[in-house]
Amino acid sequence: MVPSLRAESLFVSDLNDIPANDFEDPDVPSGPLELPLDAWHRARGGRMVEFAGYSMPVQYEGIIAEHLWTRESAGLFDVSHMGQLYISGEGVEAALEAALPIDLSTLPLGGVRYSLLLDETGGILDDLMVTRWGTGFYLVVNGATKWDDIAHLREILPDDVTINHLDDSALLALQGPKAAEALAPLVAGEQALGDLSFMRGAAFKLGGVDAWISRSGYTGEDGFEISIPAESAAAIAELIAGQAQVRPIGLGARDSLRLEAGLPLYGHDMTPEHEPIEAGLAFGINKRRRSEGGFPGADRVIAALNDGPARRRVGLSIEGRMAAREGAVVLAGDAPVGVVTSGGFSPSLERPIAMAYVASEHAAPGTQLSIDVRGRKLSASVVPMPFVPHRYYRKGAA
Repeated sequence: MVPSLRAESLFVSDLNDIPANDFEDPDVPSGPLELPLDAWHRARGGRMVEFAGYSMPVQYEGIIAEHLWTRESAGLFDVSHMGQLYISGEGVEAALEAALPIDLSTLPLGGVRYSLLLDETGGILDDLMVTRWGTGFYLVVNGATKWDDIAHLREILPDDVTINHLDDSALLALQGPKAAEALAPLVAGEQALGDLSFMRGAAFKLGGVDAWISRSGYTGEDGFEISIPAESAAAIAELIAGQAQVRPIGLGARDSLRLEAGLPLYGHDMTPEHEPIEAGLAFGINKRRRSEGGFPGADRVIAALNDGPARRRVGLSIEGRMAAREGAVVLAGDAPVGVVTSGGFSPSLERPIAMAYVASEHAAPGTQLSIDVRGRKLSASVVPMPFVPHRYYRKGAA
């Protein structure tokens, strides 16, 4: 069942649509800025750091404890630094398909799909989520790149297409195996929360507040992302955190959770220097677009699909207790064959893990490699990702 309520009526009906190419360059704020929940985080003991231009909580009680709580119960994350955009206007579907390697003809109302913003050579400018909202599309882009993304979209989208930056909306994520149990009693809508499966969303009332809720996230667990008016963020966060299953979780655990889930982080595991196939993101190039092309960098991306890339993003299991961090060189014997892009200690597996780009001939699972960490060679082996199995909620799945 897909939502019958047009979600744009909740958030953008009172906004002035402006043609994409009629914007002046955005005034990019200087940071660190405060999120709507800044005082709420501090009152709960959040240790604040600067991230993506905002002051954000890196932890509350401790990264390992917060990580394991999310894997066992439900963690509440403030991700309001992310960019929330609404793209609409005449020809919007065709315009977005010219900008993204996505097949929007197969995306139903309320459907959520992963996609990529690419430059003219196929390099990754950002990864993002696209949702069909009635006559337009709701995009969630990374916080560190949102101003560049907005400028890029303004440049390449035609005049008949409009962009609204939903900067009056906050974004929360409730993640973990008990997320649905915690959230369901708090919402009301035309459909039950449990009717949502992975990568589907709908409009709900949450604590009496209009909310857009999708069953999605960045931890590998079942969970939800919740867009609400910024003015209601503290009340809604307090409501959700008041559930026995829920604790607030900081950036530190968010990073270790996504690493265990094998999920790349923009600016680290994917950059304009990487194209989607070597990054392991071929699923973000929809089937029709692989044959038709017509998106930025299509020639390079399709060639990599057909011929295979020269390097690949892989998972590495590391022997011992020492972690390898971003920038560490990966070796086959004494020869450099790659570089670590994310690494750390896995609280769930109780051992160090990493993601790295390595030459394709060394990318097969089981390949024995080593990592140079300050002159010390750490033994490592290529392993399939995710490191910890995904537990997304899919209807009909065992």
